[in-house]
Amino acid sequence: MPAGTLTADEQQMVELVSEFVDERVRPRVRDYEQDDIYPEEFIEEMKRLGFFGLLAPAEYGGVDVSTACFARVTEELARGWMSLAGAIGGHSVISYLIRTFGTDAQKQKYLPGMADGSIRATMALTEPGGGSDLQAMRTTATADGDEWSINGSKTWISNAAHSGLFGLLCITDRDATPAHRGMSVILTEPGAGLVVSKKLPKLGYRGVEACELAFDGRRVGNDAVLGGVPNKGWAHMMRGLEVGRIQVAARALGVGQAALDDAVRYAQERESFGKPIWKHQSVGNLLADMATKQRAARLLTLDAAEKLDAGERADMEAGMAKLFASETAMQIALDAIRVHGGYGYSKEYDVERYFRDAPLMIVGEGTNEIQRNVIAAQLIARNPI
Repeated sequence: MPAGTLTADEQQMVELVSEFVDERVRPRVRDYEQDDIYPEEFIEEMKRLGFFGLLAPAEYGGVDVSTACFARVTEELARGWMSLAGAIGGHSVISYLIRTFGTDAQKQKYLPGMADGSIRATMALTEPGGGSDLQAMRTTATADGDEWSINGSKTWISNAAHSGLFGLLCITDRDATPAHRGMSVILTEPGAGLVVSKKLPKLGYRGVEACELAFDGRRVGNDAVLGGVPNKGWAHMMRGLEVGRIQVAARALGVGQAALDDAVRYAQERESFGKPIWKHQSVGNLLADMATKQRAARLLTLDAAEKLDAGERADMEAGMAKLFASETAMQIALDAIRVHGGYGYSKEYDVERYFRDAPLMIVGEGTNEIQRNVIAAQLIARNPI
């Protein structure tokens, strides 16, 4: 199947999301975004429309779309408001991890609720002192009979206050060398021994919360270890991050497309020196470069999605997509402000919001500096001399 080719049902799903964005989200996004209000109404509609079950198997009530379709849905949501795409981001990665590596009992326990949104999930990876260096993490789970005791902290965890399930990456064998050989993904629900902080203030990506998690003797059973076997978590999460980075690339595409659409519209409406401003070469050249980079970013993202759908390793391709699409979104958002002139700096127009939202994709899901490391390492590994 060529990159980006969707089935008729998948195309219908993308059109449904586009309609939801244009009719429901875009007219009201400022009501929520300006005051950083959690978009409960939108989230409930997204549950009803099946957006939380995109990567859940059909046998568990999910929509079960391809990664390419998932990317297109994400792009459309982000075109309306990037925060809504973020609301399904970590949730969908955990769905993918459970469907791919989970035990039958874990699938039966979590996937039906995750598919209809009654259980919302998120990833818990980043730590206050570790950042992108996951092998420096200090959160541990210590075996204690038939249970594990979890201690440590995580930060910048999206959707933490509204999640009923955390896909926690932590150390389960402190003696392992290198450290990643002793990591597990533990499926942890809220409860005694886990405190979720108030949401952290952010430049953009508003409405949806990001919080700190503090684990202090949180106890879970052996059945909480993803796949049932400890110390496999690094490989599990690295596969999940391929999905996550494609999703972040698609979020960047949505922000970039929204900024490009607004710039193209404004360049036709606004006149100076007796003609629409797009006819001035400086503005026309900006629009041409914006559209070209946006198309290239989309093709990179769909290429990575196709490899993942084919069951192939896609860490390099996902890293390329995330790197290029996020840098492109940031540049397009800035250029959209340039096209709007002084109005681009005003909250009266949406382009200032795109400019605040775009940086998240540069630093989230592994900074772009980390993506370059991943790309370089895989480039050498795939082309040895």
